[in-house]
Amino acid sequence: MSNLRNTNLQKLPVELFDVLVIGGGINGAVSAAALAAKGAKIALIDKNDFAACTSSNSSNLVWGGIKYLESFEFSLVNKLCKSRNHLMRCYPASVKEIRFLTSIHKDFRFPPFVIFLGSLLYWMIGRFHTKMPNYLTAAKIRSMEKVINTASVIGGFEYSDCYLPDNDARFTFNFIRSSMSYGCIAANYVESLGSVRKEDIWLTKVRNTISGEQFTIRSRVLINAGGPFVDALNKTNKENTEHHHLFSKGIHLIVNKVTDSNKILTFFADDGRLFFVIPMGPKTCIGTTDTQVETPEVYVTNTDRQFVLDNANKLLQLDKKLTTADVIAERCGVRPLAIKGSGGKAEWVKLSRKHAIDSNMESGYLSIFGGKLTDCLNVGDEVVALVKDFGIVLPHLKYKWYGEPDPAIKREFLHRAELMGFDQLTPKSSSEPLTTRFWRRYGRNALNMLESIRESPEKGELLIENSEYLRVEIEHAAQREMVTKLDDFLRRRSKIALVVPALDILSAPGLKEACLILFGEEADAKLQEYEEMLLSMKHSGN
Repeated sequence: MSNLRNTNLQKLPVELFDVLVIGGGINGAVSAAALAAKGAKIALIDKNDFAACTSSNSSNLVWGGIKYLESFEFSLVNKLCKSRNHLMRCYPASVKEIRFLTSIHKDFRFPPFVIFLGSLLYWMIGRFHTKMPNYLTAAKIRSMEKVINTASVIGGFEYSDCYLPDNDARFTFNFIRSSMSYGCIAANYVESLGSVRKEDIWLTKVRNTISGEQFTIRSRVLINAGGPFVDALNKTNKENTEHHHLFSKGIHLIVNKVTDSNKILTFFADDGRLFFVIPMGPKTCIGTTDTQVETPEVYVTNTDRQFVLDNANKLLQLDKKLTTADVIAERCGVRPLAIKGSGGKAEWVKLSRKHAIDSNMESGYLSIFGGKLTDCLNVGDEVVALVKDFGIVLPHLKYKWYGEPDPAIKREFLHRAELMGFDQLTPKSSSEPLTTRFWRRYGRNALNMLESIRESPEKGELLIENSEYLRVEIEHAAQREMVTKLDDFLRRRSKIALVVPALDILSAPGLKEACLILFGEEADAKLQEYEEMLLSMKHSGN
């Protein structure tokens, strides 16, 4: 069991916090990171693992919302493009520009050249921060990307946006890790059972979902960052808000790599929405769907799978059609769509992912609705301003709470890595050099990890084949990343469970050793728990 988690669990019922953040998705993660860096005393809890819901099931894209041009939401596109550019500047290793190769089929609602003009407008709204779009004929698309079925393609274009080379859950967790470095007391698998306010203090009754133990956390301010569970928690806490959520389910399927080109292939699926073929390290991620659902608890249905597979088989020219047997892993989650009032229809194609923060100044209570990865830094800044208005003292208000370490630290890391020939240790199965991966994932901590490998060369070995995780990385996760269950590591701190088939993971000779590193004497129990989870998912059809 994580020593870090146990230590934090002991602190949560004892201290009086300035702010308790409930929810460890992207909205909660940036709220905690921003407030902790500016000197507030912060606690953060999540009833599951961090980023276990929406923030680990996105398309891994950081984009300026080109699709919102069709609904003339120029102000939103402008805001999202500014946010994307800001993330690119602050996280150059994690938020990478990538080309989107878009094919337009005959009988589409707009001619290709009209949509290309839209991409030029998008580029301009984005302050020319990315590469210029190019118009493409069907013949040019055919020559650039053999895997695209161009039989009914009449043209297209190529433009730039961004994606996350690791995954969304890792990006989210890094904000939580940052918040803990600034003093935030965070714990996963701690569920809020409800909050009441007495004598200007919020008393939140919580339950450790691992042990069943219940205790109370005291805070001056309460932030409901429960993602798709915001409304349910507000109902429990008897908080009335201006906004509420509608839910749209989206799924992705991960299959073996269908093309070696490092581009995102973009189409319009049968339902009219954008359909992506996205690089994911050694694999390819395809999707997504748009289905209105009533609750956040969702799973992949046979209909969902078939929709994605049918579109992929129609849009791509593959040697062999994709079937369910080709699916390595699945991603399934809901998009929480913020709307005012009650009712409404969750059409992802038409309804934007704008975030909204409802504030109860009288009680010191915030509810964060909607949002997406692209806009996360704005959410953090807005939360800081609102918490300051509640009267919480922020002694380091001007301190910059986000961004990669100073370039001098990166230069030192790269210099040391070159001196020890670090990239020469890169496994053949890796999709990138070790220096690139280590800096993106670990920042300044990568320096200490280099020294560990220098002192003990076996720490540079790959424990699980094709996992893109060395022994030293698993040790780091055990010490600093609050890995409470094996799925936390395989699915969210890493993307191993997304790119390595479950049977290959379970049969990997190094899995047992990885469990020993992560869980010590609980290794066998944690491995059995993971096997039971996989069996349960298989039986439920998820």
